[in-house]
Amino acid sequence: MVKKRSIWPYLLVAPAVFIILCVVFVPVANAIIMSFQNYDLRRPKDIAFNGVANYIEALGDSKFQASFFKTVIWVVAGVGFQFLFGFILAILLNQEFKGRGAIRAISMIPWVTPGVLIGLMWRWIYDGNQGVLNDILMKLHLISDKVPFLSQDGTAFPSVILTIIWQGIPFFALMLLAALQGVSTDMYEAADIDGATAIQKLAYITIPSIKNTIFVTALLRVIWVANSVDVIFNMTEGRFGTLTMSVYVYQKGNALDLGYASAMALILALCLLVVAIPYLRMNFKEEG
Repeated sequence: MVKKRSIWPYLLVAPAVFIILCVVFVPVANAIIMSFQNYDLRRPKDIAFNGVANYIEALGDSKFQASFFKTVIWVVAGVGFQFLFGFILAILLNQEFKGRGAIRAISMIPWVTPGVLIGLMWRWIYDGNQGVLNDILMKLHLISDKVPFLSQDGTAFPSVILTIIWQGIPFFALMLLAALQGVSTDMYEAADIDGATAIQKLAYITIPSIKNTIFVTALLRVIWVANSVDVIFNMTEGRFGTLTMSVYVYQKGNALDLGYASAMALILALCLLVVAIPYLRMNFKEEG
């Protein structure tokens, strides 16, 4: 006897599928189509199919090439130090001490603060005239004159990287802390009996036990940081050597050159896929 299928499960998920199609897939499809067009809203009468001209122009654009290398540094340095300090913070917050709950809550403030507000706040901190950082450094006699951190090539990019590191540390801390609490204490007790050092327990128990969480959080942060616009734009607007691919895409889109912006956005998406797919395959291969 053939079991009759009910239509109700499909009807129940239909609204969610419809919303996903409207919010995600339709805009993506539209961006792909626009990337093959001379789609400049400043000249709407000239909108027409131009093949891969936008992609060729982007690959030959020296400004876009420079933004690519800036993005690599931005992601590697930003995510790398976020993970390092987030891991250290997670280990510290996993210890028993008085007021641990309050400290855990306070440590989440950078992560829950909107990126626009973070950009404005740190722009004030770095300000060359009224910034608190200059006042602190001068009182400590580390500098003799005020430094315009966000207005010169030598300091602007390290300054925005430091800001994105500060923002992302709590995310890693929260996710890794949750994973650490799932590690069995029996393994640590057995390691103590065997005379294992703290480094050995970290290398052979802690990290292997939470490697899947490390993998997921690192991949998510790579994608988010690579696509980040709000922090950089509100601090420097992409000037003084801080122009990343996502900010350049935003600038072109804001200038209504949507075809060229879409092509650059898709190149950025392909770059992230090149990073993500081997990473995913390696992880699934290890699990298999």
